[in-house]
Amino acid sequence: MEVNRDEAERCIDIASAALTNNQAEKAVRFLEKAQKLFPTDKARALLDLIAKNGFTPGHDNQSGTSDGTGPRQRRPGEEDQGEKASQTAKSYTSDQLDAVKKIKQCKDFYEILGVKKDASEDDLKKSYRKLALKFHPDKNHAPGATEAFKAIGNAYACLSNADKRKRYDQCGEEKRHPARQGQTNGDFQADISPEDLFNMFFGGGFPASNVHVYRNGHQRPAGQRGQQREGGFALFVQLLPIVILVVVSALSQMMVSAAPYSLSFRPSIGHTHKRYTETLRVPYYVGDHFSREYNGLNLKTVERSVEDDYISNLRNNCWKEKQQKEGLLYRARYFGDNELYQRAQKMGTPSCSRLSDISVSLGG
Repeated sequence: MEVNRDEAERCIDIASAALTNNQAEKAVRFLEKAQKLFPTDKARALLDLIAKNGFTPGHDNQSGTSDGTGPRQRRPGEEDQGEKASQTAKSYTSDQLDAVKKIKQCKDFYEILGVKKDASEDDLKKSYRKLALKFHPDKNHAPGATEAFKAIGNAYACLSNADKRKRYDQCGEEKRHPARQGQTNGDFQADISPEDLFNMFFGGGFPASNVHVYRNGHQRPAGQRGQQREGGFALFVQLLPIVILVVVSALSQMMVSAAPYSLSFRPSIGHTHKRYTETLRVPYYVGDHFSREYNGLNLKTVERSVEDDYISNLRNNCWKEKQQKEGLLYRARYFGDNELYQRAQKMGTPSCSRLSDISVSLGG
């Protein structure tokens, strides 16, 4: 019944518009249809509300009051005004519907993203960027578009992770069939919701009002986020992986001999004296006895390690800066947002500039 969710939501929208126009009988008809397609609390609440107001299907509730004292004749074509307004707000093209059907017929994650099995990381990013914008629930209202958007996010989350991709390639066709992933493909479910992945990939939230959030394979309206996150236990479960990571990191640092330097001021371990490497003039901090313990060849070895760590950090930061800028520029072009485009153009990449300067000073 999951495939009928979008159609049921459209019926609820039509019913809501009918209620606004005092067309209770039509509203009941579409609400009952929505319940048959995909039962929801929203449709049930509207049906209960109509029943409490004294409406019985078949009674003359198609007429309203024009002045509060007498019946009003319904104008020709008025019955379809609400439905037309809803369909206009959530219209879709035949191409969008065909695209959704094509995604649902895909046999594996590679086919969903439209890439070959030896596709590079850049190929995966380009394909995901294009498909995520095309099938986002606020861009594509065709029935099944939300499921297609979820499948695209799940495919990219799996294939962009080297370990998951390796395991995915090793398993058989039966296990990795997207249509059966709810039962047999648990190892390849995304660790992040499609919306969170989209926002992280494009450097910000999607400007929409009917965005849906996925948790544990279920779709919930965005308005229920607060209810979902309530409760201390739920919050603890969400933070547990981070807590474990911090504890493991701390234990590993305790078990490994402390480095004689750090790239930042760290009085907790005694690294309070600032120094600069001889070659690249990279700042680093050491303890009180560093000068007595390290000199000559030992000092050069330490400074080489300092510069290697510094360059590694610059590369990581440069990649993040480029990804954020590229994501914002792509969104600005796609949505025609000139203000966002100008802001993205002005966004600097200081780590990349520093890395370029180092490359020049080292001779290439």
